[in-house]
Amino acid sequence: VAVLIIACPCALGLATPTALMVGTGRGAQLGILIKGPEVLETTRRVDTVVLDKTGTVTTGRMTLLDVHTAPGTDETDVLRLAGALEHSSEHPIAQAVATGAAERTATPLPTPEDFTNIPGLGVQGVVDGHAVLVGREQLLGSAGIRIPADLAGAVTHAAAGGRTAIVVAWDGEAHAVLEVADAVKSSSAAAVAELRTLGLRPVLLTGDNRAVAEAVAAEVGIDTVYAEVMPEDKVDVVKELQSQGRSVAMVGDGVNDAAALAQADLGLAMGTGTDAAIEASDLTLVRGDLKVAADAIRLSRRTLTTIEGNLLWAFGYNVAALPLAAFGLLNPMIAGAAMALSSVFVVTNSLRLRAFT
Repeated sequence: VAVLIIACPCALGLATPTALMVGTGRGAQLGILIKGPEVLETTRRVDTVVLDKTGTVTTGRMTLLDVHTAPGTDETDVLRLAGALEHSSEHPIAQAVATGAAERTATPLPTPEDFTNIPGLGVQGVVDGHAVLVGREQLLGSAGIRIPADLAGAVTHAAAGGRTAIVVAWDGEAHAVLEVADAVKSSSAAAVAELRTLGLRPVLLTGDNRAVAEAVAAEVGIDTVYAEVMPEDKVDVVKELQSQGRSVAMVGDGVNDAAALAQADLGLAMGTGTDAAIEASDLTLVRGDLKVAADAIRLSRRTLTTIEGNLLWAFGYNVAALPLAAFGLLNPMIAGAAMALSSVFVVTNSLRLRAFT
């Protein structure tokens, strides 16, 4: 009877499903959706993580990042005049300037007069009695306006950093340079650092030009960059890394990332991205925050470790107790208590995952 009680595989049967249930439940609370148990094993093997740039490392939308003014020019005046004019344009860069101006001045923007959109160059109009031009250097050149050396240097600096430079002029003089770019998410640098602590080598993958890609990579701490990659070629980059013997995790959010997500050993899709990317992935990060990618890998690894601990206890308990029961050294009542304690231990050990942060 003692042998039958000890041999009852209750703990063994609870070892895996309880840890999976608690781990996936905790993941859902943190905005991490795990599609299947095989994903857990993959997270332990991956050693390289490929990060799509737009929408993953960056916000995916143009943002006003910096304002350079000429001596004697007030930044508020620049933002009011440029923001008012750009607000009338539907171009993404113009909308970024208008939104940034409204946020920084915290006042309603004036309504421009005689607004004119000049395709490929910028906009012009009259704001608060000033004849204002906002756009590329060529726009000011066509109007006979010279750009001072300090502002010309700001334009060069912006281009070197992969940002779009917009020159603002009114009443026949250039007064400022605005820098607009797809801003890096505030959590991306910390997320990359955390991925490194997990033993992963981060790689940046983007279709943007190399200057933009390297500027973003330098800001978040990534050394390896694949730039100017066509959407259909992203999967080839993943295959190339795999051919080098690497186990690759891919993090993306767009339709053009779906094939690469499916090809990668572990696919992580931003929940703020497209349905195609989410469907092709193994893990979905509901919040769209790159830092959650590191949390997802840590949680998956912790869940797998918990399962292994449960199995080790279940097997160890049977291996140690069965000989005692077989030789009549274990009372059936004690065996029953030990079997119950074994099951309680497995469940309690799994419940520790609820404290994962």
